[in-house]
Amino acid sequence: MKYKSTRGLIKGISFKEAVLMGLADDGGLLIPESIPSITQDDLMALKDKNYQDVAFYIMSKFVGDIDKEVLKRLIDESYKTFDTSKIVPLVDLDDFYLLELFHGPTLAFKDVALQFLGNLFEYVLGEKGENLNIIGATSGDTGSAAIYGVRGKKGVKIFILHPKGRVSKIQELQMTTVLDENVFNLAVDGTFDDCQYIVKEIFSDLDFKRKYSLGSINSINWARVLAQIVYYFYAYLQTKESERLDKINFIVPTGNFGNILAGFYAKMMGLPVNKLVIATNENNILHRFVQYGDYSIKGVVQTYSPSMDIQIASNFERYLFYLYDEDADKVKASMENLRRERFIKFSTEELKKVHQDFDSTTTDNSETLKVINSVYHKKGYILDPHTACGVDGALKLKDKYEEKFICLSTAHPAKFIDAVKKAINKEPVIPDRIQKLFDKEKRVYDMPNDVSVVKKFIEQHV
Repeated sequence: MKYKSTRGLIKGISFKEAVLMGLADDGGLLIPESIPSITQDDLMALKDKNYQDVAFYIMSKFVGDIDKEVLKRLIDESYKTFDTSKIVPLVDLDDFYLLELFHGPTLAFKDVALQFLGNLFEYVLGEKGENLNIIGATSGDTGSAAIYGVRGKKGVKIFILHPKGRVSKIQELQMTTVLDENVFNLAVDGTFDDCQYIVKEIFSDLDFKRKYSLGSINSINWARVLAQIVYYFYAYLQTKESERLDKINFIVPTGNFGNILAGFYAKMMGLPVNKLVIATNENNILHRFVQYGDYSIKGVVQTYSPSMDIQIASNFERYLFYLYDEDADKVKASMENLRRERFIKFSTEELKKVHQDFDSTTTDNSETLKVINSVYHKKGYILDPHTACGVDGALKLKDKYEEKFICLSTAHPAKFIDAVKKAINKEPVIPDRIQKLFDKEKRVYDMPNDVSVVKKFIEQHV
């Protein structure tokens, strides 16, 4: 399998090259040159496999330049850090399923991909005898999961930008209490979109990127999306519907489009998916896009689900490539228009294509608290506020679709104690690994919202 850029100038690169490049050198995002297919027989052959075996089967279709035994070892090592043998267990709550993606070391879905990516980086860099300086932006969960994925790894330093005061207390502590010498936390005076803009500007300076061997751990890195494709297959295989190969719906709390994009690839590969539903909070650009073709950037509002407080979805460009029938020039023009005019226009025909795959919902702060309260009192199950947006959407749409919903549960409720306590008047059980954070030493560097200042900091510390 070879990889190419959504903007057309980078083609024919290997998986390992794609992993280290992160953002394509032409400013686009790297995608596979073809989409492998999985038949119904293939799917049923995976029915009784464990998560690691399913991951190996799916990933090996996209990885052509890593020995199979090495790939299997990297996968097995990556999921030893999870607290359940199922890795991502499925819970049946009658009206819908919940796919628990929060059993990794930082209690968020990002661990599923970033534990793998950390091991992958160490292997590839060791093989090449090279070093890598990772630059990433986070709205909360990516940063801590990325840090835990590469802390102490040979040949890697990591610089994570987060919006100061705009992540939860637990998310902040999970990042800033990691004192390994290869970890640098930068608190930027701005929003997540500001952090993401700084990272993209740094990567667009190709001389700087090459000079300091910069790489990406954000979901712009293809390996992140690849690792997430796996749990869509594994989730489906755990359902009653898989016995008859019935279709199912997925509803995904998402702000950056990476998590739902993995489901889009799974569907293209042949997973029996009826509809992929994007669940948003009040920062609902993706909902407006799906429903009305309105992809216009507005101000970011703070919500109880801060990891979705995003207006510029960094993975959206990958979907545009397929929506535009793989017209790289059109992708480039649309992304330039978004940068310049802060919107993208879509035709009626394009919107029809969107509706073949996607639906969407939006959930405000009061609805978020209500659904946490309702599910707790009806089922005795505590949702985090991001997952609550997904469950709210599933309940709103349950009469619209015959197929049952799998809601991706993206974080442990203990990461959002204040919102949960406000909803149910009690705190969730705090795992020991979270409780211990409050007494740990912290290290963080405050930064202005300024690309040049961040670049200077990187120069001084690589």
